[in-house]
Amino acid sequence: MKKKVIAVVGATASGKTDMGVMLAKEFDGEVVSADSMQIYKGMDIATAKPTKEEMQGIPHHLIDFLDRDVSFSVADYVKLANEKISDIISRGKLPLIVGGTGLYIDSLLNNVKFSETKKDEEYCRSLEKFAEINGNEELHKILSEVDPESAVTIHPNNLVRVIRALEVYHTTGRKLSELKAESLSEESPYDSYIIGLNYSDRSILYDRINRRVDIMLERGLVEEAEALYLESGKMKTASNAIGYKELIPYFEKKASLEECADIIRQETRHYAKRQLTWFRRNEKINWFMLDKYSEKSKISQICRKAIAK
Repeated sequence: MKKKVIAVVGATASGKTDMGVMLAKEFDGEVVSADSMQIYKGMDIATAKPTKEEMQGIPHHLIDFLDRDVSFSVADYVKLANEKISDIISRGKLPLIVGGTGLYIDSLLNNVKFSETKKDEEYCRSLEKFAEINGNEELHKILSEVDPESAVTIHPNNLVRVIRALEVYHTTGRKLSELKAESLSEESPYDSYIIGLNYSDRSILYDRINRRVDIMLERGLVEEAEALYLESGKMKTASNAIGYKELIPYFEKKASLEECADIIRQETRHYAKRQLTWFRRNEKINWFMLDKYSEKSKISQICRKAIAK
């Protein structure tokens, strides 16, 4: 028997947290987060980490458990998520995978197997230095030359993943995309029903994003980002999360707070587009347009039928 799980995916600010909590209450479930930035401690506001009030008493796993200077790979996520899912099921509850990091979700539900590859710290440091001098785009161009398939799925500003893909090619002589294709050799242990949240009117999602940025600023985003900025060496991880690096010009008195906030809104909208592009490739996702599907109880009814099969 395959393990029953529900996954809730979609762009940032689409309503995944609320939907995950609602379904967890409906089906006596627990949430396993699939967010590559919410794993880190001290990065709460910019990553939209759910508060205790938002969790409404539902256990949330793989959130706020890792120090910011500790590296964490997709393989690490899959290993921990598998363990959490097994534990949740052993207690008679339903696991709900909730998040917007498509690579995490695909790797977990498709049972991707990760082969051990050698590390070359010196080579990685040289790539970091190259990016500092020449920019992330130039480093991404190198990846495009040696592994164009991986380059398409990795944004130039996701320096950690760009460097990892180049490191794999450097140490093995093989493309990361090739190794991933080979890793899909075993059938998934999961019988998953995947819910995708979106809005037929894109302006609604963008309005939600703009409101979220305003709320983040009210909750203390500037103070959180400044603490990371002043904490030597700790901004490296945080710079991958939208909402931190965009405020640096404000701290350095090169731009106003509103100018920086506008950039955060713009970058978040761009990120939402990339997320939706990723998820649209997955034909297993059942999309619900929330501006047309206003009664969320109907979604839970559909889920109930799906997991009863």
